[in-house]
Amino acid sequence: MRKGPLCLMLVTLSVVAPAHGEESDEGGNSTPLSLSAGSQINELQQRLKESERQREDLSKQLQTADGERESALLARLRQDNQRLKLQLKEIQASNPLPRLLTDQQQWFVIGAAVALTALLCGIFASGANRRRRQWLN
Repeated sequence: MRKGPLCLMLVTLSVVAPAHGEESDEGGNSTPLSLSAGSQINELQQRLKESERQREDLSKQLQTADGERESALLARLRQDNQRLKLQLKEIQASNPLPRLLTDQQQWFVIGAAVALTALLCGIFASGANRRRRQWLN
């Protein structure tokens, strides 16, 4: 056998064996919780309950603050809505005649009138001479 892989295997085994031994030592000795660890757990549980109570109080305060802010915003929006409705009624009252055509329809009517005028001008301009025109050869 070669000496290189043999040395590598020995180094690997020397590193892994103590680590494996430490793990088995820790797993084999299961000690019950000491009194200081138990008191720390109780203290942490009490702190957790206190923190949860404080979190609930803060969430309630946040909800009430949000509700007040939303109610103020809602009241302002209602006032704006009423003001705009009044303005709309005033504008509609000042303009008694409703528009018959929209802007797009007006442009369509204007274009049709221009086309009809051009057609009539063309008919009247060439209508005096009604002779058949032939191609010159």
